[in-house]
Order: sequence, then C-alpha cells, then structure tokens
Amino acid sequence: MGLGTRLTLALESGAVALPEAGRIAVIGPRAGADLSALPKGRVQVITTLKPDHDHFTGEGLECATAPSGRYAAALVCLPRARALAQAMIATATAHTDGPVIVDGDKTSGIESMLRALRAHAHATPGAPLSKAHGKLFALAPGADLHAWLPAALRQIEGGFVTAAGNFSADGIDPGSRALADTLPPKLGGHVIDLGGGWGYLSARALVRETITRLDLVEADADALACARRNITGSRAHFHWADATRWHPATAADTVIMNPPFHTGRAADPGLGRAFIAAAAGMLKPAGALWLVANRHLAYEATLAQHFKRVEEAAGDTRFKILHASHPSRQRR
Repeated sequence: MGLGTRLTLALESGAVALPEAGRIAVIGPRAGADLSALPKGRVQVITTLKPDHDHFTGEGLECATAPSGRYAAALVCLPRARALAQAMIATATAHTDGPVIVDGDKTSGIESMLRALRAHAHATPGAPLSKAHGKLFALAPGADLHAWLPAALRQIEGGFVTAAGNFSADGIDPGSRALADTLPPKLGGHVIDLGGGWGYLSARALVRETITRLDLVEADADALACARRNITGSRAHFHWADATRWHPATAADTVIMNPPFHTGRAADPGLGRAFIAAAAGMLKPAGALWLVANRHLAYEATLAQHFKRVEEAAGDTRFKILHASHPSRQRR
C-alpha cells in the first residue's frame, strides 16, 4: 500500500530518522495499512475505530483509543475530514518529543495540509516524499499546534453534544432526521440502533415508552462517548463494536440505522449491504428493519435477499426510507 511504500523509502533514504529508543505513536491507521517498516515492539496504534483496533491487535501491535504519556516519535495517517486531520496532528505534536511524520494519499488532502503547515508560524515541515499517489513528510520537534486542538465537545441543535470527526458533528444529519420523523409510534420492546453514532436516532426512538431496551452499536469510541452523554436512563445500552459482527444476547423487534457508505473518499455500498445482512440476523422472525439511504444507493436487492417484505415507506429526491420485515435468513 501507499503508506508502507512511502514510509520504507523515507526511512531507508534517511529523509526521516526515528529516535533509537522510545515509543512510536501511530495515529489513525486504517485496517490493512502497512506498518512493517516500524519497529513493532515500540509501536502503539491509536485509533477510536473498533474494526481497525481489532485488526492491529490481531497483528500483535499494542493499541489504545487515546495517547498516554510521551512518545519518541509519531506517525499520523491523515483522514479525509480536515478538522479531524488537524486535531490528529495537533494531538501528535502535543504528546511527542521527536519528529511527527504525516502521511496521506492525495485524496485525503495531504497537499493542502502541507501548505497549511508551511504557512503556520509554529510548525516546520520537512521536504515531502512523493510516491504511490501520496506524500509523506515530517514536522521538526517542537511544533506548537495547540490552536488546532478542537474543543472537547460541541453543542448543536437540540442540546446534543458531538465531537470533531463524528459523522454529522456540526448538526443533525437530514437523512437521520427524515428517518426519525418516519418511524412508527410502536417499534416493539427491544430496539437496536446499528451504527448509532452520537445517538440522535436512539434519542428520538426512546421517546416511545414501550421500548424497554435499546442497544446502540457504534464502532467509533469518540462518537459512542458522545452518545452516552446524549442518552440517559437505564433502557439504553452502549456497545463499542463493529456493527457487522456484533450480536445481541436476545433477538430484537426492530433495527434502525443510517448505514455508512464511504471508505475514505470512495463510495462503498458494500458497507450498507453488510449492515443489512447483519440486521437480518439480529431480528425476531417477525422483526423489522428501518433504514435511510441516499436515493442513488441500490439497497433494495440486498433487502429482498434477507427479508420477505420490503417497501419504500417515504422519501424525496435526496433520501429514501426503506422498511423491511420478516427476515428470511437468521444468521446467529
């Protein structure tokens, strides 16, 4: 992959030099990223995403959801969200005594980030190494990017709190709002919010007193922390988990979801299809799935594979609300 190629070249050519001792923080790598150029015993992967956490743990690397203590060096793997990318670099510089390496593909905004750092009064990026459709460069020790650190939480419409990097961090997602407005008065006693983010759909569902248990499943630990603040009461239960692999202790009456459909910048409807298949395995024989999707995403065929009844319950030119019931394949 691009990261592995660039990192190997940078270290072998001397363009980037790692300290001989001390921990190395690797912030935000995605599953499959090649970190083999780094000394394995010194690496701590820092990621809030459960699938990535599980992947790197499986490779024998130490993993954490947040930095702790000091690091001799750091590697930041740029995400596509600009505010989150800035926060990750600022966090790395605040916890690292040595160089902070920044790597990203062109589609992740690496070139604009390099320009921003060159213009910053308190950061000195070295010459970039360009290879495999991306760039890698190192910030000299002592960079001060505290101004890029976001407020711990932000408050939006409805009194909800979110954090930088959360999906719809700046406001309620219109698709989620449309789904919440369409949900019927009765959803059954046990509801699952699959990929529940910072908790908007769960909060809207829980106005129904007939719900006795709601399981919110979310892969991003930061979003889940916000959900815990946005939803109170003993009926809500929170799970840091890959929604496509998690299973409830007992089958549910209803699953609600606004499934993700991007991997990086590329549209990946396979994610939504995996959510649908997982939902079918979580439901009672007469259970129901309610989901919102962008109009162009063709989920109907997948729904028909896993449910006996499928209909479009509502929609407009942007979104469609899909209702499926009676799962035909119980995958327990």
